[in-house]
Amino acid sequence: MKKIAALIFIISLTQQVVMSQNKNQETITLGAGCFWCTEAVFQRLKGVIKVESGYSGGKISNPTYKEVVSGLTGHAEVIQVTFDPTMISLEKILEVFWKTHDPTTLNRQGADVGTQYRSAIFYHDEIQLNTATRLKQLLNSEKIWDKPIVTEITKFEKFYKTEDYHQNYFNNNPNQGYCQFVIVPKLEKFEKLFSDQKK
Repeated sequence: MKKIAALIFIISLTQQVVMSQNKNQETITLGAGCFWCTEAVFQRLKGVIKVESGYSGGKISNPTYKEVVSGLTGHAEVIQVTFDPTMISLEKILEVFWKTHDPTTLNRQGADVGTQYRSAIFYHDEIQLNTATRLKQLLNSEKIWDKPIVTEITKFEKFYKTEDYHQNYFNNNPNQGYCQFVIVPKLEKFEKLFSDQKK
C-alpha cells in the first residue's frame, strides 16, 4: 500500500509540474503570407519559445507543399507559435502579426497570390477568439490602414508541419534571392517597430 501511495504521490507531482509548465506556454496559429517570412519574424520575438511552419484551414489531411501551393486544398501557409505569456502577451503577439504583413489584401501578400497566402488567425480557445476579434475591431476603428482588415479569424482544427527544408528557412538560407528581397525588408520593419521586443 505504501508503494502504491508513493507512486500516486509521484504521479501527482509530475502532473503538477506539467500543468505548471503548460501555464507558461500558449500556442496560436497564424497565417500572413509565405511562412518563411512569418517564421523569421517570430523567431526573433522575445518571449517566443518555438516557431514551426506548416498548413492549417484546409480540407485534406497531411498535405504536401506542392498540393498547398496549388491553391486547391484550402490550406493556408501558417506558423504555429508557442510563447510564454509571462514574457509576452497575446495582444503583443497579435500586434506584431498584424503590423508585419498587410492584413488588408485578400488572399495575397506582395507577389504571393492565392488563398494559401491569406491573412488568418486560427484561434485555440475562446480567449484567443475574443482577443483577436476585439483587436481587429480596434485596429479597424483607428484606421491604421487605408483599407479594412480582412484577416480571417477561424477556430483551429489541425496543424500539419511542413517538410523539413521549409523549417528555419531564412536562418538556413539568408542569401537566397527571396530571403534578401522579401524577408530582409520585413525583418527590418519588425526591428524598427518592435526594437524593444527583439530577442
